[in-house]
Amino acid sequence: MNRILIIGSAGSGKSTLSQRISEELKLPVIHLDKYYWKPNWVPTPNEEWDNFVIEATNQEQWIMDGNYTRTLDLRLKRADTVIFLDLSRWLCLYRIIKRRI
Repeated sequence: MNRILIIGSAGSGKSTLSQRISEELKLPVIHLDKYYWKPNWVPTPNEEWDNFVIEATNQEQWIMDGNYTRTLDLRLKRADTVIFLDLSRWLCLYRIIKRRI
């Protein structure tokens, strides 16, 4: 496992899981939210985002968490492992509220 993609609903634990796997496997983590959102919650323009995703996925090793379905195909092509966190809607909602408080 050199390129791991973690996807799932908001609040499903993508970032937490990617961090834990990173500690075990010593792979760099790319939290997509960190790169997509600019100051004041301004999204990255599509062309710039596509270029970032292509550059990031061209690295030999990574753990990448986040959804961003428009570029999912780019990430799936390069990933050698995909983890889909399919948790209940209520648990995810609880985690989102807990995180905000």
